[in-house]
Amino acid sequence: MTLVRRDILHLATGAALAAATGRAAAAEPAPPLAERLADYADKLRYEDLDAATVERVKAHFVDTLGCAIGALDEPVVRVCRDVALASGTGGATVIGASQRSSAALASFANGAAARYYDLNDNYTSATLGTVHPSDHIAPCLAVAEAERASAHDLITAITLAYEVNCRLLDVLDAADRGWDPPVFSLPAVALAAGKLMQLPAAQLAQAVNLALNDHIPMGQTRTQVNSDWKGLADAEAGRNAIFAAELARRGLTGPAPIFEGRKGFFALVASPATVDVAAFGGRGAPFKIHQCGMKPYPAVVYSQTAIVAAIAAAKEIGDPAAVAAIEIATTRRGYEQAGRDPEKWTPQNRDTADHSLPYITARAMLDGDINNGSYTAAKLAEPRVRELMRKTTVKEDPAFAKPKGNAPATRLTVTLADGRTVAREVRDMPGFPGRPMSRVDIERKFRGNAARWPQARTDALLQTLWTLETIGELAALMGQLQAAA
Repeated sequence: MTLVRRDILHLATGAALAAATGRAAAAEPAPPLAERLADYADKLRYEDLDAATVERVKAHFVDTLGCAIGALDEPVVRVCRDVALASGTGGATVIGASQRSSAALASFANGAAARYYDLNDNYTSATLGTVHPSDHIAPCLAVAEAERASAHDLITAITLAYEVNCRLLDVLDAADRGWDPPVFSLPAVALAAGKLMQLPAAQLAQAVNLALNDHIPMGQTRTQVNSDWKGLADAEAGRNAIFAAELARRGLTGPAPIFEGRKGFFALVASPATVDVAAFGGRGAPFKIHQCGMKPYPAVVYSQTAIVAAIAAAKEIGDPAAVAAIEIATTRRGYEQAGRDPEKWTPQNRDTADHSLPYITARAMLDGDINNGSYTAAKLAEPRVRELMRKTTVKEDPAFAKPKGNAPATRLTVTLADGRTVAREVRDMPGFPGRPMSRVDIERKFRGNAARWPQARTDALLQTLWTLETIGELAALMGQLQAAA
C-alpha cells in the first residue's frame, strides 16, 4: 500500500512539474530589445525594399543634401567643418571640402549642414513628439563611403535608420522626463552604421548598448533660449553612434540589458513600453519612411500649419495695424517646444526664432512667407514684428491630441480693433504624409538651396542622386559633393 501511495505521489509530482515547466516555457521573456533590434537590422536586405520605398529614400536623400549644400557658408557649419578637417585625413568626404575626414567627424560636419536651416524632413508621432530622421543620412553616407559599401547597402542602411528611429518614437516618450529627441537617433544610427560595417547581430546589439549608455542628450537643448547646439545635437548623436559601432566591431561590449536593466533606459529615460519589432517594415509591412514629411518652410514642424494660417489670415486682414490680439492654438508638443517659454517672445537669435510660434506667425503675417532670410538681426528686431508678438498668446488645444490631418494642427484667431475676428485652422498641407512632395517639388526646393552652385553642377548631381540605386560605387557621387576645383 505504501508503495502504491509513493507511486501516486511520484506521478502527481511529475505532472505538477511538467505543468509548471510548460507554464515557464510559455512565459519565457522575449530577448532584450537591443538584441531584437539587432536581429532585425542583421536580417534586413535591399531585396526587402519595394520600389516605392527606394524612391522615398532617394527623395529624402535629395532633399537632405540640398539642405546641407544651402547651409555650407553659415558660420556654425563652417566651425563644424573646420573641426572635422583639423583631425587629419580619413575615408569620408566632408561636403564642400576637398579634404576627407574620419567617418564620425565627416558625419558630424555634414549632419550639421543638413540640419542648420531646420528645413530637413520630419516624422511626427500621434502624441509623442517629432524627430528628423534625415539627420541619419549624413552618418549613413559617411560610413558607406569609408567602408566602400554599395549604393544598395546605403539605401538599406538609411531605410533601417528611419525605421528604428520612427518606431521607437511611436511608443517611447523620453521628452516627458526631460530628454532630447536625438536619444532615439543613437540606436538607429548605431544599427545602420554597424550594418554598413557588416557586423553580426551580436556586435550590432553591443553597438546599441554602447551608443545609448553614455550619450543621452538633455532637453535643455530646445528649452528657453535656443543655442547653436539645437541644430547640432542630432549630428553629435550620429557621431557618437558611429564611434559605438566602431568599438563594437573591435570586440568591446556595453552595459546590458540597456533598455530593460534596473538602471537602464526604461528606468531612467523613457517609461517601459512594448516595442513590437516583428511589426517593423519588410515582409509585406510598410516602412516608416513613407510617413515622414518634408518641410516647405525653414521652421519648427509645429509652426508649418501656423505659417499657412498666418499668410491666409493676413490676406483677409490687410493692414497689420488693425490687429488687436492674436491667439495661436497648437498641440501639446507645439506649445512645449515653441510657445511656452517667455524667451520665445523676445528671440535674439535664429535658433530661438525658428522655434518661436509668436515670431514665426507674426513674421509670416507681415511678409507672406518664411524663408532663410526671415531670421536676420534686423528682422528679429523689427518694431512691427515685436508689436504683433506682444499681442500674441499661445495655448494648447487638447482637441489636437487626436490628429485629423497629416500635420501638427494650428488654429489662428486674430481679433481686430473693431471687434471682428478672423480665424483659420490648418491640419493638412502638402509635403506631409499622404501628400508627399513630387520629384518636381523636391528639385525646386533643392535648386533653391543649391543656388550657390553652377546650374550644370546641380543638374549633374541631381541626375546621379535620382539614379542612386543603379550606380556601382559611391565614389562618383562623393566626388560631386567635394569642393569644386
